[in-house]
Amino acid sequence: MRSKSLFTFLAFIMYSSTLFSQSYIQAYADVANQCSQANITNNLTEYEALGVKRRGTTALQNTLNWLKNKYLSYGYTVSQMQEDSYTYQGSTAACKNLIVTKIGTLYPNTFVIVDGHYDSIVGTGTNDNGSGVVTILEIARLLQNVPTEYSIKFINFSGEEDGLYGSQHYVSSIVNGTNPKMDIRVVFNMDEIGGVAGLTNDTITCERDENNSPSTNNAASATKTNELITCVGLYSPLQTYLSYAYSSDYMPFQANNEVIIGIFETNETTHKHTATDLLVYMDPTYVYNVAKASIGATMHFAIAATTLNDNVSKQNYNISFFPNPTKDSININLGSFPVNDYDFTLIDVNGKVVLSQSFVDAKLVETISIASLTKGMYLGVISAGDLKVTKSILID
Repeated sequence: MRSKSLFTFLAFIMYSSTLFSQSYIQAYADVANQCSQANITNNLTEYEALGVKRRGTTALQNTLNWLKNKYLSYGYTVSQMQEDSYTYQGSTAACKNLIVTKIGTLYPNTFVIVDGHYDSIVGTGTNDNGSGVVTILEIARLLQNVPTEYSIKFINFSGEEDGLYGSQHYVSSIVNGTNPKMDIRVVFNMDEIGGVAGLTNDTITCERDENNSPSTNNAASATKTNELITCVGLYSPLQTYLSYAYSSDYMPFQANNEVIIGIFETNETTHKHTATDLLVYMDPTYVYNVAKASIGATMHFAIAATTLNDNVSKQNYNISFFPNPTKDSININLGSFPVNDYDFTLIDVNGKVVLSQSFVDAKLVETISIASLTKGMYLGVISAGDLKVTKSILID
């Protein structure tokens, strides 16, 4: 993570949530209030114990494995995880980004990206950027069973400290390698949000795009940053300062003309990039408050459901079929279904099976052609052993 001086801000403005028209949503607050201080502190402690997370090190691979196990423990499945591997600067050491995808209910092909880097340089990087890592984990934990209209990608980048290599590779190979190009609603970057032990850490800096190359998404970034500022006021006790985005993993997205926002500690640590970037010099309560704000903001950007039924959500494993209504093909989002080998059947209103297909080691999203079927209402059934999920599909 970069160094920032408060006196070099292009914009250093305190905002109040009363400036904007967003309203308080009780369901969002209910989820944000489930944020766990114990989880935050324990995850920071575990992250620190993993050591110096530089490219080519066992510690970096161990941290990747630790992250994967965390997501699995929260209910995400292997099919929801993607490893994006790359090398850089002439090194043969492979680095990996970890992407965990949660498919949206209405806009499954448009993504809210919540990201931060998990590598470190010289020291363990407990603030820079273990603080961002544990915040992303807490958001992912609490939103696992919360339906959202937009899809969410939780991305843990490597290679940030050596020059944003992980995020650059992801943008060039995956965002732009998707046909059509991946549709991104907003990139929400978290880097160095641990605060300073012994100081009053009651303010989080919110960052917007003020870059001139390109500048075409600056207005949209300003709007989303204002929404972020409002969410901080609605769902946490923190105050906010406005600043500009630079030198972190949102910048390759910015250069790609995506809408970016970010958060950064206002009291800036003096321990970054040293062997003393440790939990003892941080304020874990501050991380907890930042996490609460970030949970509310992520729910806002992804448009989370306001009526939450945990039993129904768990029973359906967040499986969805899209688009729905559909015409020529249907996509099956496996959600958090615990089995990758499953049968899909399509049943018409008369109870006749009109289509049946089996998947082995299925991807998170599979596509089936339905071009030969007549218009009407059908039931789509996912089954594996005793597990079964049934949902309506309209062919228009």
